Amino acid sequence: MNKVATKGESPPHQGQGSYQRWRDRLRSDPAYQAIYDEEASKGDLWLRLVEARLAAGLTQSEVAGKLGVSQAQVARIEKRGYDAYTLKTLRRYVQALGNGFTLEVKVRHAKAPKQENQPTAATV
Repeated sequence: MNKVATKGESPPHQGQGSYQRWRDRLRSDPAYQAIYDEEASKGDLWLRLVEARLAAGLTQSEVAGKLGVSQAQVARIEKRGYDAYTLKTLRRYVQALGNGFTLEVKVRHAKAPKQENQPTAATV
């Protein structure tokens, strides 16, 4: 069923177009995009860890046992918004998941053009 605009309202598709234009203007600003990418990557990491653990068929308690830490510590590592990871912690967490899981760290310069044969990721 289509929603009909009442007096004083815009049709739903007009609001969506306005939002898209606003979003596109923001995303075209390199400073905004850099902040957006940084924050998005923080948000993705906890979720990727949880998804990897579930794919490994492990509970937080089982990962904790392999790491020699409490289940609460694993829950903190997997908590949305947590950003105090150390590389050592991430390596150990991924190793605890078992074979088939790797940790990759990317270092990139947003303004530098990508060159042929330039490494963009390292497995640690």
